[in-house]
Amino acid sequence: MSKPAHFKIDPKLAALLGEGYRSTEDALKELVDNAWDADAEHVEILLPAELTTEPIVISDDGSGMTERDVREEYLHVANDRRSRKGALSIEKKRAVKGRKGIGKFAGLMAADTMVMETRARGTLTRLRITKADLLAAGKRDLDRIALPIETEDCDPADKGTRITLSGLARNLSHPSPEMFRRILVMEYDRKESFAITVNGEKVAIGDIPGETVAESTTLPGVGGVSMSFTISDKPLKHAGIAIRIGGKIVGRPSMLGLDEDETIPPKLLRRIYGEIEADGLEGEVTADWGAIFENSLGLAEAKKWATEKIGEKVKATFKKDVNLQKARLQKDLNQRLANLPENRRKTAEQAIHRILEKLYADSDERVGVVVSLMLDAFEKDEYWIVLKSIDDATRSNVVRLAEVLEQFGLVDLAIMAQQATGRLGFLDEFDRLIGSDDTLEKQVHAAIERNLWMLGADYRLLTSNESLGTLIERWAGGKYEGERASKRPDLFLARLGPAGYLLIEFKRPSHTITRFDEAQAATYRDEIASYVAGGAIDALVVGGRRDGAAATVYDSPRLRVMTYVDVVAQARDELMWLVSELSA
Repeated sequence: MSKPAHFKIDPKLAALLGEGYRSTEDALKELVDNAWDADAEHVEILLPAELTTEPIVISDDGSGMTERDVREEYLHVANDRRSRKGALSIEKKRAVKGRKGIGKFAGLMAADTMVMETRARGTLTRLRITKADLLAAGKRDLDRIALPIETEDCDPADKGTRITLSGLARNLSHPSPEMFRRILVMEYDRKESFAITVNGEKVAIGDIPGETVAESTTLPGVGGVSMSFTISDKPLKHAGIAIRIGGKIVGRPSMLGLDEDETIPPKLLRRIYGEIEADGLEGEVTADWGAIFENSLGLAEAKKWATEKIGEKVKATFKKDVNLQKARLQKDLNQRLANLPENRRKTAEQAIHRILEKLYADSDERVGVVVSLMLDAFEKDEYWIVLKSIDDATRSNVVRLAEVLEQFGLVDLAIMAQQATGRLGFLDEFDRLIGSDDTLEKQVHAAIERNLWMLGADYRLLTSNESLGTLIERWAGGKYEGERASKRPDLFLARLGPAGYLLIEFKRPSHTITRFDEAQAATYRDEIASYVAGGAIDALVVGGRRDGAAATVYDSPRLRVMTYVDVVAQARDELMWLVSELSA
């Protein structure tokens, strides 16, 4: 049977046919999308080697089309498939990708002739379309083209479609199997029941450009667990680690907690793509296969193992990338670093490394600007200029030495005045923080902990360290657990030089301090005293205001109460005096 077929034209065709593709690989993906929409489970793609005349062949085992489907549906150009058949595929209820009805032309971007053979319901239908016919007809006369169409009987069990593209364009390089697999893996790797092979090789995670790592182990209660992940060269649209059980992806891909590690930049996490296979967890999957039980011990073990392996590789990649960027900038930096004194040179190099970490994955141009500005500060710093003069003067005469020492004192005063002015600006912002009823204890705690000068001259030598912070965490964690965890106090412990320690309890700026609060702070102090050896512990309670019924004459000698207004007022008075004296 060879009755010719004809296109059915939609008015939008003139605009849509003007749309092109960036590459042959992008165009061929449209044909794979058609196989997806046809509920195919397997797609086989054969790409020719360079300098050969072999065709491109794309075959699938989808639903196929009858002759009527070809004439009435396939050749209905530029008509949205979803408006006719819905947004989901008929059998597998997949989200349909074909939208504009012109994907069938995609292969003709790179070939002169397209032959489609499709099988359905015991009939094979063969259709031939040439680029020459389309170009000769123009956009308005496509419906007048007589398309050769043939039918013949086939096995009723056969179904699917095969597209053969021949006469490949000589002005374009042949499609790259590697590039095509990279495009397809990003779209289809995690799709259930949809396997793609290109020249006999299955599309898989390893096709993503970057470094791929494969690991396997045996875990108690889980059995064999394997993992494959890639750190791609660029950020990915669907980054994350998926968990596959019994061949099916369960739940959504995630970062397995790596996104909570502050030492790993978020931009680097967006380059991670991979899967964990753990069939031993099948008994712990929800009925709808949408998730794994959150309290699964096996899942916890698998995640712990995977995050350790991935974390090691990711951090190594981070370090390598930072060093590579530093190496690219090093040539321009060497001369400027060489002009710095040795002690400043080391500090500058450390500062550059911190900038590279902070601006990870930004362009070399942007990073270079920031690094240059930072070096400007090191080069023009008044301290460095004067210190260099002092160093030179020690080798000459006493008069010159006296002159530069005087300069040093003036520079010192100027920097002190600049610092005092900056701190006054900080107090203005702190005033705004304590003026809000929504401010929490931990927020004012963080502000004061990093600016202990606010507490006044009595605490000038106040110092804190990690061990004291750990002490508070251990004490509070052991005492305030379970239902009492929400009542845990916000405490800060610091050393007052050789004299002992200071324990600060922070209250909300909206909280009124009562005698009960004071007694409670004294109790905390007495309990923590058993953890430190030598030196007494003074207690300080800081809150919004003090209960007027608490007479100050009855205050305990080693327990002090301050309001945040007191803290700010005292600090501001001292700074204003300092600025006035320096100006004079």
